[in-house]
Amino acid sequence: MMTPDAVSALAALLGPRFSQNRAERNQHGLSETWFAATPPDAVVWPETTAEVAAIMQICSAHRLPVVAYGAGSSLEGHTLAVAGGISLDTSRMNRVIEVQAADMQAVVQPGVTREALNTELRATGLFFPVDPGANASLGGMAATRASGTTTVRYGSMRANVLALEVVLADGRVIRTGSRAAKSSAGYDLTALMLGSEGTLGIITELTLRLHGQPEAVSAAVCAFESLQAAVETVMATIQLGIGMARIEFVDADVVRAFNLYAGSQMPEKPHLLVEFHGSPAAVAEEARRFGEVVAEMGGADFNWATTAEARGRLWKMRHAAYPACLASRPGSIGLVTDICVPISRLSEAVEQTRDDIAAEGLSGPILGHVGDGNFHAVLLLQKDNADELARAKRVAARMAKLALALGGTVTGEHGIGIGKRGYMEAEHGQGWQVMGAIKAALDPLGILNPGKVVPDRTQP
Repeated sequence: MMTPDAVSALAALLGPRFSQNRAERNQHGLSETWFAATPPDAVVWPETTAEVAAIMQICSAHRLPVVAYGAGSSLEGHTLAVAGGISLDTSRMNRVIEVQAADMQAVVQPGVTREALNTELRATGLFFPVDPGANASLGGMAATRASGTTTVRYGSMRANVLALEVVLADGRVIRTGSRAAKSSAGYDLTALMLGSEGTLGIITELTLRLHGQPEAVSAAVCAFESLQAAVETVMATIQLGIGMARIEFVDADVVRAFNLYAGSQMPEKPHLLVEFHGSPAAVAEEARRFGEVVAEMGGADFNWATTAEARGRLWKMRHAAYPACLASRPGSIGLVTDICVPISRLSEAVEQTRDDIAAEGLSGPILGHVGDGNFHAVLLLQKDNADELARAKRVAARMAKLALALGGTVTGEHGIGIGKRGYMEAEHGQGWQVMGAIKAALDPLGILNPGKVVPDRTQP
């Protein structure tokens, strides 16, 4: 509960950037997917690290829960205030502090979005590669250890965050990592914070690794007669060591939805979307080798795109997949879930998931960053249909169990939030309790994003 003293202290600190307005609370209590609305008791908009530290000191003194909020694009209910408290919106912490071109690094506040950073970098010949699809905030991407379409070449946030500034639950400010390329100095606190989903601290600054814009880029889309042939093409391409920047899969249901959504005329079959980065000669060679694999696997309708405009049109389908799928069943909501398995088990996992969705009588387009063994099912449900939701949850639970049985993980990039917390013990065993012990050490009052990631515990 927001006590009068807590309200007075936060209002005095932030003025109009503290709000208990119902509309603003409701906006911060929504999810991108099926979770019920869970508004916070108040919303705050800090602009500096010092303000975040002061907010945390007030909230610690009043045992007030704090949920960090970026762009609100997460899919597992990460930013829902399930225990009330405040939503700490970082959107006004949106400065690119410094670009260190010689070191290929950038220092940013957490509210900077990935698209805004790359716009800032255009004149430098550098770019930030992690692309989860949504125009997410970089603080949120770090907190969920995001990855995406380019991970197969450039890695996830884990590989592209060098250092962090973090405000702890009691208001202390720490810095993790450094600008050096490597370090063996003590515990890797940067890695600990990445993927912690705001349960260990509030990220207030990031030092990011940048990459050179490729000299040449070529992209293509190709269709397959079967889902299995498309997935096996991915496996063969990876095993041959063909250097792709992206390799994405969409099934026939996604293509059908996109045709309806955008008026395109693509064959309603499974498709692969690929992209190559490098020198002109290297790109041409990798594209040739990939074309040979596609031909052997029976792929057809090969469409190459070498201009930026053509590539933008090609990738529009992948980035618009979620709204297109929702539009294919008007009025529906999505239960969107992902798993990640070793590449050798990818075909098996996709086939079993497809069969399970059909057996439950659900509509569930499948797509994903299959170059990493990571794929998503978009389970389309009628709003307020409890039976469909129950069936979708059964599918999601069996997907998680399947991933673990195949040596994988219950989530490759969506994170835990509310939706996947119930699978953590099965994946991590006693390691999950260790995570809880780390949480208790850094946040003894349990005020940082309670109800997420770690086991429940008795509050002191």
